[in-house]
Parts: sequence; C-alpha cells; structure tokens
Amino acid sequence: MKDGFFRVAAASPLVTVADTEANAEHILKIIDDVRERDADAVVFPEMCITAYTCADLFHSETLLKNALRALRQITEHTADTEDMLVIVGAPLRVGNAVYNCAFAIANGMVLGIVPKTYIPNYNEFYEKRWFAPAPANGLPSHADLWDGAEQIPFVAGATGVFAGVRIGIEICEDLWTPIPPSCAMALDGAEIIFNLSASDDLIGKRAYTADLIRQQSARCICGYVYASAGFGESSTDLVFDAKQFIAENGRMLSSNKPWTSGDTYIIADIDIEAIRRDRLHNTSFDDCRAKQDKLPLQLFAKDPASFLRSPRHPFDDTLLRDIDPHPFVPSSAEHLKERCEEIINIQVAGLAQRLNATRCGKLVVGISGGLDSTLALLVATRTFDRLGLDRSGITGVTMPGFGTTDRTHGNALTLMRSLGVSMREISIAAAVNQHFADIEHDPTVHDVTYENSQARERTQILMDVANQVGGMVLGTGDLSELALGWATYNGDHMSMYGVNAGVPKTLVRHLTRYFADITENADERAALLDIIDTPISPELIPAEPDGTIKQKTEDLVGPYELHDFFLYYTLRYGFSPKRIFMLALNAFAFAGAYDRDTILRWERTFFRRFFNQQFKRSALPDGPKVGSVCLSPRGDWRMPSDASSSLWLKELEDLQ
Repeated sequence: MKDGFFRVAAASPLVTVADTEANAEHILKIIDDVRERDADAVVFPEMCITAYTCADLFHSETLLKNALRALRQITEHTADTEDMLVIVGAPLRVGNAVYNCAFAIANGMVLGIVPKTYIPNYNEFYEKRWFAPAPANGLPSHADLWDGAEQIPFVAGATGVFAGVRIGIEICEDLWTPIPPSCAMALDGAEIIFNLSASDDLIGKRAYTADLIRQQSARCICGYVYASAGFGESSTDLVFDAKQFIAENGRMLSSNKPWTSGDTYIIADIDIEAIRRDRLHNTSFDDCRAKQDKLPLQLFAKDPASFLRSPRHPFDDTLLRDIDPHPFVPSSAEHLKERCEEIINIQVAGLAQRLNATRCGKLVVGISGGLDSTLALLVATRTFDRLGLDRSGITGVTMPGFGTTDRTHGNALTLMRSLGVSMREISIAAAVNQHFADIEHDPTVHDVTYENSQARERTQILMDVANQVGGMVLGTGDLSELALGWATYNGDHMSMYGVNAGVPKTLVRHLTRYFADITENADERAALLDIIDTPISPELIPAEPDGTIKQKTEDLVGPYELHDFFLYYTLRYGFSPKRIFMLALNAFAFAGAYDRDTILRWERTFFRRFFNQQFKRSALPDGPKVGSVCLSPRGDWRMPSDASSSLWLKELEDLQ
C-alpha cells in the first residue's frame, strides 16, 4: 500500500473443464501479468483451478487430488511475487465432505482457506449435491493440504491483514443472501472484500450484479473486488460471461467488457485512506459494530507484520483509477442535467420554506452581472413561481461602482428585465467617495479599504431597500467563496438567506448554463450565455482603459477548478495536503492541465485562506446544503477560528 492506495485485480482465466494443469498455467500467467503492474492482490473466480461446471466429478479422487497438486504449484510460484496476495478457488475434501473453497496465498504459503458459507440449491444451481456449507462451530478449524504443509486456518467469515490492509473473502452466493458474510467481516474491520464467483449469465443479470456490488460496498464502506467464471466453462445448460467488478464505497471503479474470451482481468487502486476516514466519520458504522456479539476471527495464522512491505510505487506515479478533476460536476451530460434540476429544487425548497416561515413575500437581490448573483436571481424567480407570487415582489438592485464595466452592467439590466422583476439602479460612487472623505482615505490608493468600502456600501443599500419594501436580502455568495473567505466581512458576506451557500463555483457555471438551455426567452438566454463567458471578478478596481475587466478573481486567488478540487477532498475525506496534491497531479498535471508547481502554489493558497478565513464562516447566514459537503457552522464544518494552518502548510513545503 502506497499513500493509502491498495492495488487490486479481478481476473478470469480461460478454463478447461476438469483439466487442472491447463487451468493452473493460465492462472500463473495472469499472476505474472498483474505482478508486472504492481498489483497488491488478485482474486480469481470460484473453482478456477478445476472449472465450476465439473458437476459429479467434484467427488472424483482424481480431480480432488490434482486440484491440490495445481494449488501447490500456484503456491510455490508465489514465492517469487514479492508479497502479492493471490486468491484462487478450488474444491477441498476435509473429513467426509467436500467444500467449495477460496485459498489465500502469498510468499509461497497458503495463509488461509475460506469455505463457502451459503450453498445454493435452487433453479440452475445444485451445489448441495457436491459441497457442504462452511463448518459450524465445533468442526475442524484447520485443514491439512499436503505432506510437510502446516495446518491452515479453515474458517468462513474471518478476516486477515495483508500489507497493512484487513481483508475478507466470500464466495458467490454469499453476496446474494439477506445478510452477506461480508457485512460481519466489514464490521470486524475488513476494508476490502474479495468475492470468487461463478455466476452464470442471464438477461439483465450483469447490471443487477453490478448494482448489488455497488450497494454492498456502500453499505459496508469498503472496497469490493469480484471475479466470476468465464470462457471455457461447460455450456451444457449455462453460459458464463467472466464478470469482473471493482467497487469502492458505492462507486464502480472498474468493470470489464462483457463477452470477452481468453484470459482477462481488470486492475484498479482502492483508496484505503478514504475508507478509513469514512468509517471514522460515520459514527453509525461503529455503533453497528458494537452491537455484534461475536468476536472477530483471524483468517491468517502468520504474524501480519511479516507481510508488511516497503512501497513499490513512486509518489508521482499514475494511479490505476480515475481521479475526476471536477468532483462536484457529473461527467455525463444527462447526469449533469439531472444534478442541476435537483440542486435548483433544493435551493427553491429552502428559500420557499424560509419565505413561508417568515411570512415574507418580498426579496431584494444585488445583481452585478456575475455568475453568483445571476444564479440567486434565477432561483428566486422560480421560487416565486412555485409559491404563486408575482415576480415583481423581487427587487433586483444593480449598484455600479468604480470597477463596473458596461458588459456586466448591461447583462444585469437585460437579465432583470427579461425575468420580469422590479428593477432599481443605485450608484455607490457618491456615497463611497463621501465615506473616503469621512475616514480620510485617499481614493487613488486601491487597497483593501478601497475595495471593502464598496462591498459594504452595497450591502447597506440592499439592507435598507429590504426595509423599505418589507423584504429579505437574498445572499449570493457560493461555497467556493466561503472556503476561501473571498467575501467582505459584514459586506457581501452577510444576508438574510444564502441560497448559494452549498453550491461550489464549478457548479454555479453549469447551473446558469442549464437555465440558459431551458429558457424560451431569447434576451434571457443571450444575457446568461454572456455572463457565463465573463471573467469572474468583484469589479472593485477601475477597469482597463478599453473598458475590459481588470480585476480577475482567478488571477488573484487561483483557478476555482483547483480550489474546488482541494475543497472536496479536504471536507469529504479530510485528506492531508500531501495526499490531495498527489491526487491533483493525477487529475490535472498528468493530463497536461496544470504543472506541478502551479498546483502546489494554489494549494498553499487554499489552505492558508481556508484556515485564516474561518471567522467569516463562523458567522454565516442560513443557507441550504445541496451536496455531500457544506461549510455551515451549524452543520458539516465546525472549526475554531483560532486554528493554525502551520502543519498543513509545512507538509506542502516539504513537497517543494
């Protein structure tokens, strides 16, 4: 395991029914292939050494004896695989019964044997004709394999540690039961569940199985690695499709292409650190574990420390998993459309309830011609439509100042006019100049006083207009700005309801585009599209001589797509700066979007501002949570304003 990732493979070798020698050759070839790709563990299908469809041959001494011979060959081969865990399936006779077993192998040793717990005997399955279920308490807990071999742990539902990761093993039908053994194994600490399967293929079964695996990985907050039998199995009555899936906490990391013949496998990196963090954060998981009255079983007899190894993967290596550079934004157009509608409905529901609770039918919104105020106004109009209120009850106020450009001013007016809201234009120039005179500030000095005086004047105007009309001031600031503290304290930082508080900047643009796509008003669409294309700016510094925006937010604090990436992994998983940097390299640098130094520079900015600006978040107005992360001091994020960022920044300094 390197940097919290454990590399796993799910493999389906070409099998020949009852030919253990041929099957072992294919298994060994895959073992060598995945070892070259630095796999930490590989799982093969149920009964892969013999093939699953041997039927009454499972009671043949010849088959059982040669299955053990092939198992020994595979075991001896792993002495040269540098601590890679190999899990294969084969029949095993213990006493007067044959068991359908998984064998965990590493370093030339069989570490443990897991018999199948639930033996299907319905529809096309007749396994009870050949196999006994996992022994209950009181039956032998160890098995002898061959002369000179130690007694091997022989128990279902147990967990073992390999390379610092606790694993569990279940077999095919075990997953399909009301309470799969993997549930208990996860509660006993298993972070990855391996499933050896021989599930035949039927109409719709592949999709159903994938959903089942996703659900189980989410329920158990674990990685789930599934390999099923494929090409070469007997086609007497069934067909096998070599289904391979690797899931992690509800997300499918990798799956194979269906109907592929020959030796196939998939490989991916499972994020163990993310799993551990979610189990730590989800208190119900440990509450459930505490209610289990049985003690955890140990699958591996060997000291787990003997299987810990030094990392093989260089820090800057490409991960074998997709790292989405935009974790807040769905990748598919259809999913993005659904996400946008869902977010808007959450915002509308929150605002509608607040209006109902306060018996208020009026809103005041500052409209700058930028993305955030545009989204707030669009949500406000839809809320009024849902409540059956006239849009004239929404007062949009544009407040041109020293940095306002004709472009943003024009878009603000067009948008308000096309949406049918009440419009007011109040210049802040005279009031701010008077304020400069009152506090003896030189207006040619464009410092923080110059900027924040304008922001606070605008907020004062909005609050006073709200008093005039008997309404509420609707906040426009988004989640990304709250993370960076990119707001003037007691200026645009304050409102009576922050409708965008849970929406990151990377999503604000897509939500605005969604409104542009669905409107039938040509003027509204044109304004929205131009707003999307306008550089993000507070427009507090005078424009360039040609009238273009001079003060661009992303030039000052960094690209929002990077900050949203840092924010997601800071809040969602609590990852260290070093680990977030490594993920960012995979998401951005290796794709050529940003170089290493640029990512490091803006990550330092993120953590410095994230800590230093907490005092603003501690005094936030109410606003709806819309996604998996939020910064409300009453909800997801509670941090003292006095917390120091030194440890986080020091970790980034060490990366230089």
